[in-house]
Parts: sequence; structure tokens; C-alpha cells
Amino acid sequence: MNHNNHHNQPVNSGFFGLGIAPSLMEVLNRLNFKIPTLIQRQAIPPALQGKDLVGVAQTGTGKTLAFGIPMIQRLNQLSGQGLIVLPTRELALQVDEALNKVGARLGLKTVVLIGGTPIRPQIQALSRQPHIIIATPGRLNDHLQQKTANLKNVKIVVLDEADRMLDMGFAPQIKRIFQTLPSQRQTMLFSATIPAEIMKMATSYMKLPIRIEVAPTGSIAEHLTQEIFIIPKADKTRLVDKLLEQYLGPTLIFTRTKYGARKLARAIRDMNHSSAEIHSERTLAQRKEALAGFKSGKYRVLVATDIASRGIDVTGIELVINYDLPTNTEDYVHRIGRTARAGVNGHAISLAMPEQRKELRDIERLIRKTLPISQVPELPPQRQHKFVPMAQTGQRPFYPQRQEQHGFGYSRRRRPFNQRGRNSGQRGQRRQGR
Repeated sequence: MNHNNHHNQPVNSGFFGLGIAPSLMEVLNRLNFKIPTLIQRQAIPPALQGKDLVGVAQTGTGKTLAFGIPMIQRLNQLSGQGLIVLPTRELALQVDEALNKVGARLGLKTVVLIGGTPIRPQIQALSRQPHIIIATPGRLNDHLQQKTANLKNVKIVVLDEADRMLDMGFAPQIKRIFQTLPSQRQTMLFSATIPAEIMKMATSYMKLPIRIEVAPTGSIAEHLTQEIFIIPKADKTRLVDKLLEQYLGPTLIFTRTKYGARKLARAIRDMNHSSAEIHSERTLAQRKEALAGFKSGKYRVLVATDIASRGIDVTGIELVINYDLPTNTEDYVHRIGRTARAGVNGHAISLAMPEQRKELRDIERLIRKTLPISQVPELPPQRQHKFVPMAQTGQRPFYPQRQEQHGFGYSRRRRPFNQRGRNSGQRGQRRQGR
């Protein structure tokens, strides 16, 4: 493969000349897809020829269509199914949406197999022989164990965000999936970073894969600026308050823990900004609502843990704040890759504590760049927490007076509220008697 550095320069021929069938070209024109991204231009031709490939490209570079277009076109010609395995539910739903945009007019049928949603409708959809199965490893293995899914018809397999799947410990599950796949198949693997174990996996599951690298591992979008503030833990929330006054656009904030995400989302609402949160303790419906609300502008700020860093495909995020540095250095690239997508400008700010200099050096080594450290501005005073009725937040109530007693926002016994006393009158008396 030749890797000329014609970075995102418009190519007049657009998607022509890549081997795409006329019916698909028509759809792409109708959807106003004019110029392929670098990964699309390099991956579509060999993928259409049925070759195995490993694609290395940052998130936000159009990988879904790089494997989606060839998969849809080839399944139109072969009788068989496609399988896409990816790490998170959000990403599965997003890939499904992107494929259906392109394939709906061609009669494409897909099924999404993810946890957190009832299994029965998935079983019914599988029995209708969909063209493409989009799945997270855990739920796909459930179906394979229960014999409700059968992969003997699969002709094309894609592992998307393969690096992330290994981070999340899915390697044994992926191995089980591959044991049930036919040996005659096309396999494509996409990843933003290619650690050694991914290359090992690629070679064990593929026949002489072509490696296409459009951005070296750890590279950052061109229009993305980064800065660091060195700040004690106790002052971080006040700095966020200051930054949200300075930057007025949609803001995505990453925390390390779900407790941290919940607490920060609440503090941001006290700053009079609308905010939602996404982490593993939220149900799939709540996560979908938070993401849709962030896309539509209902929430200006979305607070998320790393579980969400790959599933958030929203154009126009102005600012990404790493409230906590990521546990995994590689996740830094994925988090800040949520802004400056599709050639738009974006800014990423990380809040590092004085004792985290080593983590900063690790990040700089990965992205091969020295990160500028900014002077911490004068911070606004600490805001008092306001009590907001549960009905308005959709969250558990929060009683500031309990914080002193137990160290954080819930009572020590996290029994459902309706079981705390035999009736509310008795609860009230108990509370006064405290």
C-alpha cells in the first residue's frame, strides 16, 4: 500500500474509482458524501476485493464507512452474513445507524446484539436472517451459548476498536467467537492504536492482512489544540466553573469514576449549566437520553467515564476536559479525539494534580508532543449545593445535611426509599428524631 501524505486534500473523483457499485454511489451522492476520508480511500478498494486488512486510524476519521460500504456491497453479491464486533453498546448503536443510512434503500437488514436490552426481540430479529449482525462480545457469546445465534453463514467479519476490546478484557470472548466462525471468510480489524497483542491477534485470525496506517499510533487531529493545568484536587471543580464561563460551546468532561461523574454533573447543574452523565451505572435508556440530549443541545455539558469515550460521535464538541487524567495513557487520544472531528477546530484541557507529572510525561511520549502548561486563573468562590427535587433531575435525592454524617451524598443504608420506614409518617418522625 502506498501512503502518500495527501492529507485530506479533496480528490476530484470523490468516491468514484474505488470500485463502488452504481447503486451505492447513488446513495452516497444522495447523502452528500462527496470526498472520502484518507482511511476510506485506502481501505475500500482492497476490502471490496475481499482482502483481509488491518486499518489504523484515529476515531472520527470515517472508519465505519471504510468497512461498511465494502461489507454492504459484497453481501449484496455473496449470499451470506456480515458480523461486526465492537466494545460498547453506544458504539454498536452508532455503527448500526451509520450502516442503515447507507443500506436502507438497498433493503439492508441489521440486528444489534448488546447487553442492557431484552434478549427476546434480538432472538426474533436473528431468526429473520439479517444481513449484518452488530454485537458486543459478551451478548454475542450469550446468544452463541444459548444457540440463538449461529455464525456459520458469516462471510465478512470486522473487529472495530480492537485495541479497546483488549483493554476491556474481551480477548477470551473474541477467541470463542472466532472458534465458531467459518475458516473461509474475510476479516478486517480497525483500531486507533496497534499494540503488539493486536498485531498478534490480527495475524492469528487473518490471512496475510494488508496493513493500512493513515495516522501513526497515538496521533492527534490537526485542528486540535491542547493545554494542561496543574491544580490540586480540591480546586478542580472551581476551575471547571471558570472554564465553562470562558468556553461557551458544547463541552464533554471525563472523570475516572462513576461516583466522580455523578458528583461533577451535580456541581455543574449548580453552576446553572444543563448537564447529563454517562457511565456504567446508568441504564441504556438513560445513556441514550443523555447522548441524544447532548446532541440536540438540551444538555450543554456531558460528564462521562471512559466507558463512553468511544461511543460519543457528536460533531461540534468545542471543548473536552479531562477532569481526571485517564488510567490508560492510550485513552487520552480517544478522549480528546471527541473534539476537532471532521476537520472542525477543537480544544482539549487536562487537569493534572502536582503529583501526576509522570502520567503527563507518558501522554507526551505517546503523542510525541510537549503539552503546554497554562497558568491557573483566579478561581470563582466555591458554590453552595442547591437541593433540586428528584423529579427535575431523574436522579436519587441528595441531602446535603447527610454529607457530614456519612461522608457522601447518600445515606449509609442504600435501601430503596420506600422501605426505609413502614410509612412516610414514620419516616418523617425518624428523621426528626435523628
